[in-house]
Amino acid sequence: MTRTVRAKARRVRLWRWRRNPLRRRSDVAEAWLLLTLWFLALVVGAVTGMVTAHAVEQSLDDRRAQRHPVSGVLTQDASDTVTTSTSSGDYAWAKVRWTAADGSPRTGLARVEPGIKAGSVARIWLDQRGNLATPPVSSDEAELQGVVLGAATAVCASVLVLPLGWALHERLDRRRMAQWDEEWARVGPRWGHKTG
Repeated sequence: MTRTVRAKARRVRLWRWRRNPLRRRSDVAEAWLLLTLWFLALVVGAVTGMVTAHAVEQSLDDRRAQRHPVSGVLTQDASDTVTTSTSSGDYAWAKVRWTAADGSPRTGLARVEPGIKAGSVARIWLDQRGNLATPPVSSDEAELQGVVLGAATAVCASVLVLPLGWALHERLDRRRMAQWDEEWARVGPRWGHKTG
C-alpha cells in the first residue's frame, strides 16, 4: 500500500508589494487601487453614518421641541389591555378632555397608561397647533435611533463602494489575460512541435 503525501501550498501575504521576479507593474497598480478603494469605502461609510446619525438625532430633537405636555382628564376608562407597547412603556387609548391655549375645551383620543379610570388626570402631548400628538422620544432614545440608523447607513454606503473594486479587478484581469495571450502567441511558436 502506497501513501501519497500532499504538498501544502504556502500562502504568501502581501505578495503584490514584495520584490518578486514574477510581479508585474499591473499587480502593484491593482494592489494600490484596491487598497485605495477599501479606504474609500471606510471613509464613505463613516461619513455617511455620522451624517445620518446627526440628522436623525436633530430631527427627533426638533420634534421633541415642538411638543409640550398638558394635563387632560379622562372621560372614559382606559382599557386594561395594552394596545401599544413601546420602549418607554405600555399604553392604551382613551378619550380625554383638556383646555386649549385659547381657553376652549377640547376632546380627543390619546395614549395613556392602561387601567386609569374616568375622571383621572393624565399627561397628554400636544403639537404646536394644539392638536393631540404622540409623546416624543427621549434624548437617549433619539441618540440610540441615530446610532442604529447611522450604523446601518454606514454599512450600506461601504457595501455600495466595494463593487467598484470588484469591477476594477475584473477589468485588470481581462487586460492581463489579453497580454498573456499576446505573449504566448509570440513565444509559443518558438517551442516547436505542438501537441494535439
